[in-house]
Amino acid sequence: MTNESAAERRAPGWSADRAKEQHPGKKRKKFRVFSARAGMDLPFFFLVMTLLVIGLVMLFSASYASAEYTQGDSYYFIKRQLGFAVLGVAAMIALSFFDYHHFHKFAFPILLISIALLGIVLVLPAPSGVHRWIVLGPLGQFQPSEVAKLAVILMFAHLISLNFSKMDTVKSGILPYLLILLPVCALLFKEPHVSATIIVLLLGGIMLFIGGVKLRWFVGAFGAIGAVMVYLVAFSKKLNYTGGRIEGWLDPFSTWQTRQSLYAIGSGGLLGVGIGQSRQKYLWLPEPENDFVFSVVCEELGFIGALIVIALFVMLVWRGVSISLRAKDKFGMLLGVGLVLQVGLQALLNIAVVTNTIPNTGISLPFFSYGGTSLVILLAEMGIVLSISRTSSAEKT
Repeated sequence: MTNESAAERRAPGWSADRAKEQHPGKKRKKFRVFSARAGMDLPFFFLVMTLLVIGLVMLFSASYASAEYTQGDSYYFIKRQLGFAVLGVAAMIALSFFDYHHFHKFAFPILLISIALLGIVLVLPAPSGVHRWIVLGPLGQFQPSEVAKLAVILMFAHLISLNFSKMDTVKSGILPYLLILLPVCALLFKEPHVSATIIVLLLGGIMLFIGGVKLRWFVGAFGAIGAVMVYLVAFSKKLNYTGGRIEGWLDPFSTWQTRQSLYAIGSGGLLGVGIGQSRQKYLWLPEPENDFVFSVVCEELGFIGALIVIALFVMLVWRGVSISLRAKDKFGMLLGVGLVLQVGLQALLNIAVVTNTIPNTGISLPFFSYGGTSLVILLAEMGIVLSISRTSSAEKT
């Protein structure tokens, strides 16, 4: 006998594999890939779409001067980003109907694919001296690190949900996850992509902590990894640029990009200079469509507008975590928490960079920064959270 209620068995998230595991003597239910009995969480959906729309507007405003100068077309960045946004929203809606339990089967293949892609990118030509992109001709560039983030979250959720009762042991609670993290982080570090390495480590640590790993093992393992990271960042010849970034952080007005970012933020005042009226984007702030788009947000929308954007990110993470914590199983809970915390971590670190709270680490702002790989995968991940919401007991409003 199990404690599974009849209501849970009727829930759209109930899978045939799970039914067979809990009632081996009973006939398997019909295999179902899509789940449409319950409605998706509309507050979460509208928060995603609101951030996406604001992000596209601000990307266009921040990028058209740079696009005209570098590409000869003021609409270059926004046209491409709109195409990726349409593709991402389609993926999000499709995945919201997909039964997320099937991702159990995809966890290991996606991890292997992500490791293979991270290995492939290292042997390809390195524009600007870094191995981060796979060039796809007219389609643009593909960034394997975005797949790696999803792969780690998915694999951790899969393994922790299967071994939840044994997470207080070294064999089941630490070793398998270190064997996943170390090769992924080593390949990311080799690119080098320090910001992605940090995010993957933080996400892995948070999911293990939620999964119930003993605190002393958690602190010991991640303390050792953190110490190695600090050493490599400080002394590795491959990362000799980090010394300059730390000096720029300590003396922000000695670094051109940070100085112009702070000028933009300070120029915005309380209410901003108005959408489209930024002065720093006219080739003063380098690549304003990428990591420093939030500086233009602050300049054009002001302190109030920046607070609203931050509040939208906070509400998105809060709603996503609420949905995940009320999921019908541990896999859904862990998967949803990992995906929404990725958004929260990236937003927090990006805003910290542009305000010079931490050294410049090259972290993009979700939904705002230019990048097709990031946007499509991000929206697909939000679709998985919406799929979880269909079986979650979170209040639908």
